[in-house]
Amino acid sequence: MHRRDRRIALSVSAALLAAPLLTACGSDAHPGAAAVVGGERIEVSTLQAQVKDVRAAQAASPQAAQLLGTSGDLNRRKLNGLIFDRVVNKVAADNGVTATRAELQQTREAFVRQSGGEDQLAAVLLQEQGVAPDQIDDVVRRNVLMNKIATKLGITETPEGQKKLTDVFTAASRSLDIDVNPRFGAWDDAQVQLDGGYDGGPWLRQVSQDPGAAQAGA
Repeated sequence: MHRRDRRIALSVSAALLAAPLLTACGSDAHPGAAAVVGGERIEVSTLQAQVKDVRAAQAASPQAAQLLGTSGDLNRRKLNGLIFDRVVNKVAADNGVTATRAELQQTREAFVRQSGGEDQLAAVLLQEQGVAPDQIDDVVRRNVLMNKIATKLGITETPEGQKKLTDVFTAASRSLDIDVNPRFGAWDDAQVQLDGGYDGGPWLRQVSQDPGAAQAGA
């Protein structure tokens, strides 16, 4: 993986308050759905399963008390990821971008090397991004697609390049007519993230090749 590669990925803040798992479901318009993206439902049960996996990994971590006490808005964080991945898929499909098995494997291996091993990679992603071990492949795929999209569109590491990328994602987001269960807020097409005070920072941003890196202001 070359140093000059653009690494554009999801990053989230760890400074969040504690909150319980989901217990109820459904907006009036789409009962049982956490969101509807491009006419396809993201079920509350799907979101619950992701949150449960992260909570289980946090509980098993040597830093369990810290992790469980600083990731309370996990429901919204994971829903952001589920929705954003569908926007990424839309942009990738519109631009003829795919992720091959070899690319996914190479990227994961690079992440493992950068982190110092599989266990260290899992620990970093759990702490920095609220990612459970069985969700790491989703992070890898997102990174591969985002980098290939940036390359395909000729995105440069400049404010102008970032604006161009954001404009593309905003257009794709709007085309998907994203409808979020009000309990989680509403989707902001311009920012490509949930609104209502979500403390996750912008989705579209430049990061280092370290999959757990978080820049100031995220």
